[in-house]
Amino acid sequence: MRTLKLDNRNTTLVDSVEESLIRYFKEQGLRPGSSIPNEIELAASLGVGRAVLREALSRFKMTGMVVSRTKKGMILGEPSLLNGMKRCINPLLMNESTLRDILEFRVALEIGISSSIFRNITPADIAELEAIVKMSQVIGNNKYAPVSEHQFHTKLYEITGNHIISEFQDVIYPVLDFVKEKYRDFLEPIETELIRSGELMTHSHLLEFIKAGDLEGYKHAIEEHFKLYTIYLERMNK
Repeated sequence: MRTLKLDNRNTTLVDSVEESLIRYFKEQGLRPGSSIPNEIELAASLGVGRAVLREALSRFKMTGMVVSRTKKGMILGEPSLLNGMKRCINPLLMNESTLRDILEFRVALEIGISSSIFRNITPADIAELEAIVKMSQVIGNNKYAPVSEHQFHTKLYEITGNHIISEFQDVIYPVLDFVKEKYRDFLEPIETELIRSGELMTHSHLLEFIKAGDLEGYKHAIEEHFKLYTIYLERMNK
């Protein structure tokens, strides 16, 4: 194979190798399933040691961009867009501004997928949502309640038929769980206010709008469902 040029503007040699390989894959028109040269050829073409090359390739393998097959060499894979985020996301390493941004994005996303939910939902989906709501009503406010919260919204994401949206729910859920726990003393009084005023929009309410086929009512309801967090965001931003 031809000699590959390294980009010396990158921070490290491994970064340069990574960029050069990506450029090579594009120039060769390689697609998922295409074979790529072995380590010896790649290292020689780049003029680097195999240890450096392997470190660059390991980054690709972590994302699924490169797949090793026993005795068959390496091929290009289709990387998961969120796999890297899933591996490195850690709420303990995020400042409050980042946590608030993620929370705000989640609220916007839930409102944004409303139309997709109503287009794709089936009677079987509604039955599953009903079962989740009933479970949450049985367990009430004990320590298992967050499980039904996660299940209800995971099901809504699943109904959209968009795999990236569904995967994103799994990525950010630990962050949201962390926010709920970290700011529990701040959130609980707001929740009490909403219950007292009759403004708390539950999963049961959301399900009624879904069953009635009332998209506009649901959009307003889902926004109200997250009122606890929007109030929190407003107060924290002051």
